Amino acid sequence: MTYKSKGCFVLVFLCFSFCFTFCQNKKLVDSLIIEYYSGSYEEDELDILTKIVSEETNPDKQLEFSELLISKASIDSSFSYLYTGYLQKGNSHYYKGNNAEALNSYFKSLKYANRTNDERGIASLMISIADTYNVMDNSNNAEIYYNKGIRQLRKINDSVKIATALLNAGDYYFNSGKLDSSLAYTKESEVIFLKINHPIGQAYSLGNKGMIYAQQNKDILAEQSINAAITILEELQDYYPISVYFTYMSDIYMRNNNFQLALNYAKRSLDLATTYGLKEQISEANLKLSELHDMQGDQILSYKYYKEHIVYRDSVKNLKSVQEMANLRTDYEVSQNQIKADYEISQKQIEVNLLNEQKKSQRIAVIAISIALILIGIVAFGLFRRNKFIQRTKRIIEEEKERSDKLLLNILPRETAQELKEKGKVKAKKHDSVSVLFSDFKGFTSYSENLSPEDLVETVDFYFSKFDQIIERHGLEKIKTIGDAYMCVGGLENSKENHAQNAVNAAFEIASFVEKTKNDMSASGLTFDIRIGINSGPVVAGVVGTKKFAYDIWGDTVNIASRMESASEPGKVNISDTTFKKIKDKWTCEYRGEIQVKNKGAMKMYFVNSH
Repeated sequence: MTYKSKGCFVLVFLCFSFCFTFCQNKKLVDSLIIEYYSGSYEEDELDILTKIVSEETNPDKQLEFSELLISKASIDSSFSYLYTGYLQKGNSHYYKGNNAEALNSYFKSLKYANRTNDERGIASLMISIADTYNVMDNSNNAEIYYNKGIRQLRKINDSVKIATALLNAGDYYFNSGKLDSSLAYTKESEVIFLKINHPIGQAYSLGNKGMIYAQQNKDILAEQSINAAITILEELQDYYPISVYFTYMSDIYMRNNNFQLALNYAKRSLDLATTYGLKEQISEANLKLSELHDMQGDQILSYKYYKEHIVYRDSVKNLKSVQEMANLRTDYEVSQNQIKADYEISQKQIEVNLLNEQKKSQRIAVIAISIALILIGIVAFGLFRRNKFIQRTKRIIEEEKERSDKLLLNILPRETAQELKEKGKVKAKKHDSVSVLFSDFKGFTSYSENLSPEDLVETVDFYFSKFDQIIERHGLEKIKTIGDAYMCVGGLENSKENHAQNAVNAAFEIASFVEKTKNDMSASGLTFDIRIGINSGPVVAGVVGTKKFAYDIWGDTVNIASRMESASEPGKVNISDTTFKKIKDKWTCEYRGEIQVKNKGAMKMYFVNSH
């Protein structure tokens, strides 16, 4: 798995694989819903529910009626209706960015499609499953299910479904960086959709083609195709892909230095995604706005949009470790006045009793005095125990405070942690020159699929615990881990002059440790190749959130560091030109030339040679 800042280069639509069966007509859907709730329909209840879920384009409503269809169909074990219910439930989850729930629903739908021998349904579900694996970056499973689905559809000779499958396979190759294959599949699907006069299919093929052209820097062709797609989709009221296309239009104008139009398209994408609750596109639009404001030097707005991006990004991908601090709050104060009052009342009662019993025998007086002494002893003993309890509680509070301080320092740099304790918040700071290091393991995703959750965590902890020790020795600050990706930075609060050299030293020690582990027979099950990338430049650092907060950095420097890691090779340390200029007097480097980087164009890169 490679960490990447997910902008608009991941295609996330067209997972409604079977959605082309019915024409998406909003007026028809609304009339069907009114008819259903009024009870005026003459057909079977399951049939009208099937029509509603198949025609509905609003993910929330589609999910609501899908679950209703499933509950009704489960009563009589109606397999064909259960197939449709789970299919459309999966589609609604997919649109909302809930990929794990989408897969679960699709596989349940596939079970019922097999029971009814529905060859078209089986083929369509193969494509839907492949689409979902595609957006989850599980390329192996995506390719397997695309191949199965397309083979099955070619046998059936269903034009709409074949075109849909080809278009989605084009998405897969797009995400894999194979733009020529992606364009070939997309054009084939476009020809089929045009031949059968299928507007929604034409819109998606035009939009996909436009995004491919955008990645190939053919901006005029890209803009023409995307605008044509948006025109059709607006007429059909299908807004999800329009949000994606707006982000790509923003990219096109940003490359042409037309920042105002780029900003307008990014805002339109965010507004549309927010209106329809499209979490992944809300995340991407916020990231694009953050990048645009950062390029214009507006760090405050860039920070604001980046915080929103993080919130929605973490709600889509599944897969992050959160540390929580618990503040020990103990109420140990007991009203001493109340204790004293109780004691005085007891004494007065004793005196009254003694006065009333003066004429009684001495034995009764002795008993009364004894009772008074016992009461005094109880109160005194209670006070003694209360004092011991207070001392013990103070000791516990001090210990917990020390533990909380240590935990805070594990999450934040020392100066930042002190500021948070003193002021209750942390002000974002701009650092003019730092060095950001990214690393990830080659082949980790396929390896992790065969591990239990316990073994997966143990494997990641084995490496990252050692990485933590290494970067601490070299004066770097750990920022976060995402899956198998590890990110740290030098120059935030200490070693500001030599941060680039420290980052390179740490990188080689990390690479050496990974290589040594590969040669260790006892660790044969934990062996990987590692890629490392470093970039130097300005960043903004701050704390995101108020409860489950996280210390983070952002800016173009971070994005380029990620690209350095993506363009690196196993066992190598790949650095940008800015980092090279800072370390060239201390290290020998191998110039790699100018290498194409997504959304950045050609960038100079160097491999650092170890001493």
